[in-house]
Parts: sequence; structure tokens; C-alpha cells
Amino acid sequence: MEGPTSNDADAGTGTPDAPSSSAARPAPTRRRKPPKRPTIRDVAATAGVSRGTVSRFLNGGHWVSPEARTAVEDAIKRTGYRANEHARSLVTGRSNSVAFLLTEPQHLLFEDPNFSLLLRGATQAAAAREMPMVLLVAGTAEERRRVAGYVEAGHVDGVLLISSHAGNPMLTELLDLGIPTVACGVPLGFEDKIAYVTADDRSGGRAMTQHLVDSGRRRIATITGPMDTPGGVLRLQGFRDVLGDAFDPDLVVHGDYTRESGRLAMADLLERHPDVDAVFVHSDLMAAGALVAAQAAGRDVPDDVAVAGFDDNGVAAQLHPALTTMRQPYERISAEMVRLLLDVVDGAEPSAVTLPTSLVVRDSA
Repeated sequence: MEGPTSNDADAGTGTPDAPSSSAARPAPTRRRKPPKRPTIRDVAATAGVSRGTVSRFLNGGHWVSPEARTAVEDAIKRTGYRANEHARSLVTGRSNSVAFLLTEPQHLLFEDPNFSLLLRGATQAAAAREMPMVLLVAGTAEERRRVAGYVEAGHVDGVLLISSHAGNPMLTELLDLGIPTVACGVPLGFEDKIAYVTADDRSGGRAMTQHLVDSGRRRIATITGPMDTPGGVLRLQGFRDVLGDAFDPDLVVHGDYTRESGRLAMADLLERHPDVDAVFVHSDLMAAGALVAAQAAGRDVPDDVAVAGFDDNGVAAQLHPALTTMRQPYERISAEMVRLLLDVVDGAEPSAVTLPTSLVVRDSA
């Protein structure tokens, strides 16, 4: 018998042809290359300046004319250039970031509006200079140890020191380490050693006390902040400046800037001196507590006793009655602190900025 023909094999048990590779695989797609990242060369070409000018601008702006600065800034926006901060830090020895250091218990960052306003303003001012802001809290000895190690390691170029009590160990530590630092408020005992930005506490104390006198109040007391803080010391001095010989030390009670301390101090004043007809309180939070104490004692504000605060940080306008207070320029304070700190980082001598406060009259006084 003859075997099957090749045609039979093709039609029967033979293996069919394999499909071609072009039929089995989809055609490869080409990946788009990511757009080329703009370089200093691109910025220089767009601005019409040399690469050296762009480099000097990026590293602090020294020896760059105002015209060139404007041209480079515009070119950076047009090209979308972003500096390689890691590479820059290797060259300059800087981290290109700064720290907001609160030397108070952590909970006060959220409970005291002053601190959150300063943090927001400082963060915005640093962001405008393309610098990240690092939040650090050092309210305990262990936290101070960790913060000192962190800043000594070079993770930040400088520190904005918030809440500088006299004898603050963190301030001494920063000075010993040679860390560029700017304090918020007069750093008592270190005024000639460290840069600082402050509201004019003494002038503000005078203005508020004079307002109470001009309103016809004659038995005026005060609830101060801690006497190891510039606000506590200088606002009391302003109070005394106006009263002169009429100043009565028995009408001075000390608080700690908390709402509860204001309540307790006001209750004490009204119990010991029921004839008090006005109280100048050194912070709006303490004044909020003082209003509660006045109400509990059956006193009408302002008919029986006027109550005035200091800060205008958002609390004053929400109280009942709305609080007469001295306004601190928080946004300007924050911006000036950042500006001074970057000057000190660049080698400038420490300097001080004092900003005016302003009287805001509402219903309580």
C-alpha cells in the first residue's frame, strides 16, 4: 500500500504552519521621552545674561544688578527652571531650609492663636524665597536635646525662635552652637547678641492705658503676662508710664497668657478690689478668661468694669462683648523675622526691628 501523499499529510495529521510573529505581537509603541529639564544655560539664554550671573542669583543674589535680577526672575518663570537643591547644598554647604522653633509645650501651638499666626506668616515668607520651613518644638529638656542635635547637624540654615523667656536654655544652646537665630520679641538679657523682631510692647501698653484713662476710668488694674517675658515686662512699663503717681502695685496681678490664668486673676482682683472699674489684660486669651470671671461676679462689661486686651489675633472679635485690644502686626513680624534670618545666614550682624501696634476699639472698653 502506498503511503499518504504530502497533500494528505497537510490536510490530515501533519503540523499546521505556525503563525508569523507579526500576527502574534502588536506593533511596538514608541515611548515619548520626558521633556528636557530646563538648565542654567536655558535660563541664561532666555534672560540674555551669563551663566555666572544666573548662578550668583541662585546662590544669594550677590553682585547681581537689579536689571539682571529682574531678567533672571522672568526667565526662570518662562522656562520653568527649578534648582537642584541637593546639588546646591553640596556646593554651598547649606540646607536651604529654616526652622520655626517653638520653645513652649506642644499643646500651645494649637491653643494659642499667636503661635499659629506667626507660623503661617513665616511659612509664607519663606516660601516666597523658595525655602521650606521646618517646624520644631522644644518645650522639654529632652526635646531641647533632640533639637540641638538636629540643627547642629546642619539640617537647617537658621532658626526663628518663638517665645523667648529670659534664661531660655534653648537660646543659650543656639548661641553656643553658632546657629544663625532671630527671636520673636526682645530676647531679655541677649538684646545685643541676637537679632530680633518685636511689636512695640511698651508703646502699646501706654496707648491702651491712656485709652482707659480718657474713657473716664479711674481705678485701673492690670493682669500681666509672665515677668520673664518681654510682653509681661514692657506692657507693664507702659501701664506705669501713663498712671504715674496713681499707679497702685496692689492692682497688678500676674498671669501666664492662658485663658484660665486670666479668669483666676480677674476673680482675685474683683474680690479684693470691688471698686476696680477697668482692667488692662496683657493678652486676648487672658482677657477672655477675665470676661468669664466678671460675668460670674455679676459685673457688667463695660458699664461696671471695662476690659481690654492685647494681640487682636482673632479671639477678640469673637468674644461677647467684643474685646477692645491692641493689634500686633503678625504678618509683618513673621516676614521681618525671615528677612533678618536670611541676612544673618549670609553673614550680617544681628539687628533689631520694632513694629508699631494699633488700638482697636470695640465694645468691652
